[in-house]
Amino acid sequence: MTSDIPRTAVDLAITDPVERARAELKAALAAIEIKSNVPLQVEKAADVAVAKIRRFAKDYPVATAAIAVAKAAAVGAIVWWCVDRYVRR
Repeated sequence: MTSDIPRTAVDLAITDPVERARAELKAALAAIEIKSNVPLQVEKAADVAVAKIRRFAKDYPVATAAIAVAKAAAVGAIVWWCVDRYVRR
């Protein structure tokens, strides 16, 4: 197997059936490992989301500021409501 093909691929130059089966098994296990690595998948998704948010913030700074203010107001309203409900108990 050459080093320039991905871990989840099988070298097409392998002609021996036993070696090919081993290579396929190794590739399948590597694919399963990559797919089941939840922290890595979360990290990749977070990186993509951060990149999208940064691009949006760069393209639409006023909208980004408005969204931040709306979120702060929503959090403030929720906290106020919780405290009000607790005090009136």
